[in-house]
Amino acid sequence: MSYHYIIVGAGSAGCVLANRLSEDPSCNVLLLEAGDSNGFHTTIPGTYGILHRSRVDWAFWTESQSQLNNRRLFIPRGKVLGGCSTTNAMAYVRGNSADYDEWASFGNKGWSYREVLPYFKRSEHHESFGEPYHGKSGPLHVSLGKYPSIMSRHFLKACEANGIPVNDDYNGATQWGAGMLQYTIKNNRRQSTATAFLDPVRSRSNLTIRTKAHVGKILIKNDRAVGVEIITEPGRTEQLHCAREVIISAGAIKSPQLLMLSGIGDRQLLKDVNIETIADLPGVGANLQDHVWTHVSNLSNVATLNSHVKPLGLAKAAFDYLLFNKGPLCNSPIETNAFFKTDDHSIRPDIQFHFAPLYIGNDYTTDIYNIRTFPNTNGFGMLVILLHPESRGRIRLRSNNPSAAPVIEPEFLTHEKDWRTLLKGLKKAMAVADSDAFRETSKGLHHPVGNASDEMLMDHIRKSLETLYHPVGTCKMGNDPMAVVNDRLQVRGVGGLRVVDASIMPTIISGNTNAPAIMIGEKGADLVKNEM
Repeated sequence: MSYHYIIVGAGSAGCVLANRLSEDPSCNVLLLEAGDSNGFHTTIPGTYGILHRSRVDWAFWTESQSQLNNRRLFIPRGKVLGGCSTTNAMAYVRGNSADYDEWASFGNKGWSYREVLPYFKRSEHHESFGEPYHGKSGPLHVSLGKYPSIMSRHFLKACEANGIPVNDDYNGATQWGAGMLQYTIKNNRRQSTATAFLDPVRSRSNLTIRTKAHVGKILIKNDRAVGVEIITEPGRTEQLHCAREVIISAGAIKSPQLLMLSGIGDRQLLKDVNIETIADLPGVGANLQDHVWTHVSNLSNVATLNSHVKPLGLAKAAFDYLLFNKGPLCNSPIETNAFFKTDDHSIRPDIQFHFAPLYIGNDYTTDIYNIRTFPNTNGFGMLVILLHPESRGRIRLRSNNPSAAPVIEPEFLTHEKDWRTLLKGLKKAMAVADSDAFRETSKGLHHPVGNASDEMLMDHIRKSLETLYHPVGTCKMGNDPMAVVNDRLQVRGVGGLRVVDASIMPTIISGNTNAPAIMIGEKGADLVKNEM
């Protein structure tokens, strides 16, 4: 069969593209996914913590980070239909209007907040909010949590007492403040982009979906992409061709890796792994940004999610969910959200809190990507998230073998400002956690201790820092020498090739990145259609 478009990666943006491009019955679309179909366990909101390092995860690791006691940090990435929208915490966060206006200020026409808002709304079916900021007729269901814990109400009061006002809709008129998280959850089931965008259109005769199709190279002829080569089994490949465009939607780790494997990237880095350069683009793999976080933990005198992480608690939670569609598995463990700034001159938040009725521990042995390792001690935790890191990292090839994981060098906290901002955010979190609002349920600030010096807090950050798995920027949009794609998301110097995913973000947004990745898929589809 001949195809007009080949989409590489059925993740947050790729599934949107497949849906929108196949709306034209005269257009044949092929969607390729290296992973497999999602299973029942991926649809249960409360089990997202067991998806990491499973068959639906690429399970990458960074190189040793000098600023973090030479620790290597885990980088989960969805390897499944729906990509990270199938494996994430389901938080629906658009970011700040200033984020998109900043992109436009770099010369990216059409990417201001006013211009991207319609694409957010196009995807959305919001259960609680409507115009002028939310959609009601899109395929992606967005809702508030159905069973928030009493601890989340205490958190909101504690934020208010510490100068962070309550804001019911951080995706609305203003982002500032604390409020309940909005989720991609419908009827207590996860709404991934595979569920929302692919499942309703699988019967289209002009849409072909292939799983377990690992793309190893883009086929380029006369400086134009004409297809891809997939690895069918070790030592065997298959070539697939298209008439119009190859669209890469493999995410901020895999998209630059695929470009480099195909000869598109920094000439010297490609030469180092014996790959011939087709397009010398030094920005491929550069400009890596991610949200990182440290934490505060408190002990509690009421039952929290820690009661459910051991076998008996898990069994009861599963029983309640499967038989009665209720209980903790209906929720994401992260319930509440807050945005504020540590710099009075900033026009947008630089710190985000995620609050969960889940005690993290105080000895740095808890594996935060494996809920089974959490202490069997009731309590709550607060993630202190750095929203706008100045530090920049890079993705590069380990070898010219497409099956080898790339080298991930995020260079976390190598910029002094990142330390200062995160330290201020940690102190604010400690004040919130030690607020009178928690007195009836909390046993007091437990970790870090309330009288900790700045030196002790910095040591805590070094030992506890993790990524929020929001990598972006490695195929950035722009018109400067380090830009990889233009504002139409076309790869510079190669015809018939686009990148449409979070890797095109010039700068990271003020919040979780799944909703913006879906928006990029929506806008990217229109950009492709306008070329027809």
